[in-house]
Amino acid sequence: MKLSRTVTYALQASLQLARLETSRPVPCSQLAADGQMPERFLLQILRNLVNHGILRSTRGVDGGYALVRSPSEISLLDVIEAIDGPLDAGMPENEGFSVDSQAELQAALKEVSATARKQLNEIKLSQLTATDAPVQPEFDTNN
Repeated sequence: MKLSRTVTYALQASLQLARLETSRPVPCSQLAADGQMPERFLLQILRNLVNHGILRSTRGVDGGYALVRSPSEISLLDVIEAIDGPLDAGMPENEGFSVDSQAELQAALKEVSATARKQLNEIKLSQLTATDAPVQPEFDTNN
């Protein structure tokens, strides 16, 4: 599965906020600096997440962005679909296949899409922020 840069940044910022375990707003500039993301691009992404009910924004000196719900209630699917719209593995009509072949292929792709949606919906931000979750594989450097 290939994720757009926009979705990747949205997931990264959402995970940063989930790790903070606070409802205090975090400025976009801090999220951008900590995540090494372009601030102006991230600002557009954060606004989109606000519009889809994933984040809330607060104006002012102490303003910024925070999760609307607990990290245990926000799935990867929530964030992905807030940015890219509904996850769909369908194909356009009449792509050079016979009617029977196209119907079979559409059915198979719908099944794949349903499985992906289910799995992404089951993975919550809180699962990815667990302190015992490995960030990188460990390598034995003594050999």
